[in-house]
Amino acid sequence: MLDFKKLELNPSEPVYLQIVSFVKRQIFIGTVEQGESLPSRREMAALLKINPNTVQKAFRLLEEEGIVVTPPNAVSIIHWDEEIYAAIQKELTAGLVVDFVAQAKANELTLDMVMALLKDEWEKGDER
Repeated sequence: MLDFKKLELNPSEPVYLQIVSFVKRQIFIGTVEQGESLPSRREMAALLKINPNTVQKAFRLLEEEGIVVTPPNAVSIIHWDEEIYAAIQKELTAGLVVDFVAQAKANELTLDMVMALLKDEWEKGDER
């Protein structure tokens, strides 16, 4: 279930983009179901203590990307297909890799060093 109470807003990024990212991340990690309804724009604005126009901007972007469908006189619902899911997956993972590789290269690490560090950290994660 999509729980916007878990969305912690960051003052350094536009709020409407944070809402869009939150919805995409919830789809990616599987905490939202296909066809799940969203709160109204006013309800979400009240919940997040933000301007309803900001929520409207987020919904509009999600609708343009095909992630939210709003039939006439009905609540907005979450929607995705394989193509949308693949785009979300790429968006949420590619940036991590690009940033990580750039930082590793800036630190003059070799690919072998990075692979060893990743393997060690990955195995530590299993122990936690």
